[in-house]
This record gives sequence, structure tokens and C-alpha cells, in this order.
Amino acid sequence: MNKKLTLLLALLMLCTAGMAKKKVTKQETWPNGEVMDAWFTDTTKVDVSQLGRQYVLTSYGVRQGTTDIQTQQIQAVIDKAAAEGGGVIVVPKGTFYTGSLFFRQGTHLHLQEGAVLKGSERVHDFEIRETRIEGQTCKYFTALVNADGLDGFTITGQGTIDGNGEPYWEEFWIRRKWNPQCTNKDAQRPRLTYISNSKNVTIQDVRLINSPFWTNHIYRCDHVRYLDLYIYSSTTDIKGPSTDAIDIDVCHDVVVRGCYMNVNDDAVVLKGGKGTFADQAPENGPCYNILVENCHYGTVHGCMTLGSESLHDWNVIMRNCHADNTNNVLWLKMRPDTPQHYEYVHVEGFTGHCRSFLLVRPWTQFYEKQEREDMPLSQCNNVSFRNIRMDCGTFFNVTGSDKYELCRFSFDDIDVVDHAKVKAFTNNPIDELTLNNVIVNGEKTALP
Repeated sequence: MNKKLTLLLALLMLCTAGMAKKKVTKQETWPNGEVMDAWFTDTTKVDVSQLGRQYVLTSYGVRQGTTDIQTQQIQAVIDKAAAEGGGVIVVPKGTFYTGSLFFRQGTHLHLQEGAVLKGSERVHDFEIRETRIEGQTCKYFTALVNADGLDGFTITGQGTIDGNGEPYWEEFWIRRKWNPQCTNKDAQRPRLTYISNSKNVTIQDVRLINSPFWTNHIYRCDHVRYLDLYIYSSTTDIKGPSTDAIDIDVCHDVVVRGCYMNVNDDAVVLKGGKGTFADQAPENGPCYNILVENCHYGTVHGCMTLGSESLHDWNVIMRNCHADNTNNVLWLKMRPDTPQHYEYVHVEGFTGHCRSFLLVRPWTQFYEKQEREDMPLSQCNNVSFRNIRMDCGTFFNVTGSDKYELCRFSFDDIDVVDHAKVKAFTNNPIDELTLNNVIVNGEKTALP
């Protein structure tokens, strides 16, 4: 009897082991087939208590409740923490006005609930330094929060970084009335955060609002995480011009997870340079291994935009997101004056409302074409869509051109309402376009 019981227990253990093996999650891959590193699916957040000594601003003479600009006082606390081996700069409850701040290696920023770090409305409170702006390296105003060459920098907490953008927005629109070609370099204004040449960066939980210009900009960074953020600028009344939520510029290994984004421009944008010879400039480069998931878009121009300053982007995933009121879900901006290549882009699990779901067309804003005999032909290839449930003004809004070629786009398990006058896919400039279980306005759709 004991032998039979032992045998049954052994068989049960074998079956349990087999079931455990079946439960092992299949390792994720990027659209080009490369294995996705486990870092991308690790949802562990930063524990501020493990980051070292905490330097509370009010303990070092920084005052709250005054509109006095306290840049020097706050910077002194950052420098003190760096000199003493690093630590957390804590913004307590209250409002603290400042210009540009520069974080050092080993220092971090934490905003307690009810804390507001608020930008000055005067641009001269922001230093001018060589920086990266609109696909070019030049001298421009620095951001409110700046970090360069850091490993492990974090911004955390339940508080707010408020760019105090409205005075800057008003000036921009006044200039635009006088000069319709007015650019962001003409109406100069600071960004909210600018992080460059850094790695292992996390920005989590905070409210990032009212940026005068781009809200978050990273350049030449890797392993950056944006987690559960509230990113907002006005999209009514006085709109916040070019207040992109997250600009990813010559970066790789980036996660945007669980964020709410409502801005008067694009939400997540891939950048890397622009111009006829941009691919030959060492300061420019590609973006790759970008994961955007579980995000909620309010009003934005594009949920994911490749361009207008992109060279080569690949392994881009946007999944399990909802849009309340977006102009475009995936926007591929094709600059005729810039050699561009977008490939292995995947959109999956999208719901909500949009003006255009997929928009591909030439982008000629501030076009500056130069002569180049060996100008490469731009291209988009291996772009895929799966499990889409949307109400669309136009589902398929794709324009061809002799300046670029489109190849290998696929649509799988699609069920959308399309209000366009022309039936989806009627005008198709894509080579090797495939449709599988595509339902448009209640009818299964095939290629003409």
C-alpha cells in the first residue's frame, strides 16, 4: 500500500512540474524578432528610502509661499548633496519658484504630495547653454530640471512640476499673428525636463504640467522609464504650443507605462535629426527598443509620432492604450529633405476615438532641401496593427510619394468605425499590404 502511495505521489509531482513548466511566460520579442530584455517588463518602482540622505529644501533656507525666484538657493542644496556623496532633494508641501536647476551624479528629486516646483515666467531665469533642440545642436534656453551624464537619476513623488507656461504661450501666439512662420527658436522658451547622455533614469508618479515648450526631452539616453505620470498642457483657450509630452531623441531602451497625456502637440515622439545630410552628423542617430503601454491619451495630435526630426527608428511597440480625442494614433511624418527609415513598428490593443488612425504623408514644415547626389530614398517597412477597436474619422490615411516607399504593412483582428467618405484601403500606396479579419463599419474588408 505504501509503495502504491509513493508511486502516486511521484506521478503527482511529475504532473505538477509539467504544469509549472507550461505556466512559464514566453519570452517577449521585438517586432524584428529580437528577444526583449526582462528590464522592459519589470514593473518595480523606485524606493526613495533607498536613495540616501534626504535634503528637505525648507531645512536649508528655501522658502515656500513666496513668488521670489529661488534658483540659487535650490541649486545650493543640490550641490551640497552632491558634495556629500549624493542624496534626495525633497520638495515639501508648498510652492517653490525657480529657474533652471542642474542635478549632479548621485542626486535625485522627490516631490511630496502637495509640493509644487514652479517655473519662473521670465525666460532670463533660465540659463542659455549648448543643448539639443528640434533635431539640431545649438545654444538655447535650458529646462527647469536638467540632468546630463548621470547614471541612476530619478524624479519621484506625488507632487507637481509646473512650468508656468501661460505667459510663454501668449507671447508665442502674438508672434505667430505677426509672423506666421514663427518657430520655436523665434519664440524661445524653456522645456520642463531635459535629460541627456544618461542611463538608468526613472521618472515616476509626478504631475508634469504647463510646460512652456516640450514637457520631457531625453537625448542620447538609454534605459529610461516614465511610469504613471500625469502630463498636461492646455488644449483649449490659450493652447500650449509644441508642448510634446515625451520627446525621445537618439535614445534606446525606453519604457513609457501607465501615463496620462493631454498636450497641445504630440504625445510620444521619436527624434534623431533632420536635414539632407543629417545621417552624416555624429550628434544625430537612431531610436530603437521603445515600449509604450497601458497609457491614456486625452487630447493630443499624435499618440505616437515618428518625426518630424527622425532618421532611423525600429523596434517600436505601442500597446493596450486608450485615446479620448487624438488627431492621429500612429503618425509617420516623412520629410522630403531628410533621409528616413521607419521599420518594425507595432500597434496593438488600442481603443477610443481618433481623427486618423494611421497617418502617413510628406511633412514639409520648415522644409530646407539641399542638393545631394546620393540622397537615400526614405522608407517605412514592417509596420503592423493588431486587435484595434476604434471610432475613426479616417482609419487608413496614407499618401504615397516618389520621395519614399512603403512596404509590408499588416492589419490583423481589426474592428473599427470609419467615417471617411472613401472606403478604407481603396487608395493604397503600400507594397505587400495584408489584411486578416479586418472589419470596417460592420463589414469584412478585403483589398480592392
